[in-house]
Amino acid sequence: MKQSRKRTVGIVQSNYLPWRGYFDLIRSVDEFLLFDIVQYTRRDWRNRNRIKTPTGSAWITIPVEVKGKYHQAIDETYIADPAWAANHIRALELNYQRAAAFDDVAPWLFARLAELADEPLLSRVNEALLRSIAEKLNIVTPIRQCTDLLSREKMAEMEPSERLIALCQAANAERYLSGPAARNYLNEPLFRESGIEVVWMDYSGYPEYRQLWGPYDPNLSIIDLMLNTGKDAAKLVA
Repeated sequence: MKQSRKRTVGIVQSNYLPWRGYFDLIRSVDEFLLFDIVQYTRRDWRNRNRIKTPTGSAWITIPVEVKGKYHQAIDETYIADPAWAANHIRALELNYQRAAAFDDVAPWLFARLAELADEPLLSRVNEALLRSIAEKLNIVTPIRQCTDLLSREKMAEMEPSERLIALCQAANAERYLSGPAARNYLNEPLFRESGIEVVWMDYSGYPEYRQLWGPYDPNLSIIDLMLNTGKDAAKLVA
């Protein structure tokens, strides 16, 4: 649930069609900032996610330009082939046409993917899909890029925790909600000194839902949830 006593923000790198925990985090804050000025990482969640098939989980991936661009930021990463959208639509149709909510969700989802096929930048595709899916899930949290609040030049001069603190301050936030993986590097004392409380997202306890193709897999793209549960998906992102 959203915290009413303190204004809370989340600051996360954009992902392609992420899992429901990502949308739960968006739902749980007052403002969600996309942290796409940081380095693009290969074989990560920025440009790919997992769907379910008759033979197990499989990746759907947006091909991006990486040769000779080892230090490029996420928001500087270009898509290599606009055919990605058509390929993903075909893969989803093949593997989800028997899903309970396919007829309700697929036309909207496929139209949105097709609309973004010619967008050259990965970050913009991710942001557009995050906004559209959040709206479908009845999530009203504002979503912005971190560069809407601070310049990338100013942020480049800061240490990782300093950047996050500066963004919290720019968003007038008193609380920062972080994913648990950040425990390895987040400087919590520095947050406390800056008057910002750090709280940790809990991804446990999500209810199972009926899936196609064998045993339940909790670690799939949000579109697996939406295509299988339709309007009930909004209630299951919590």
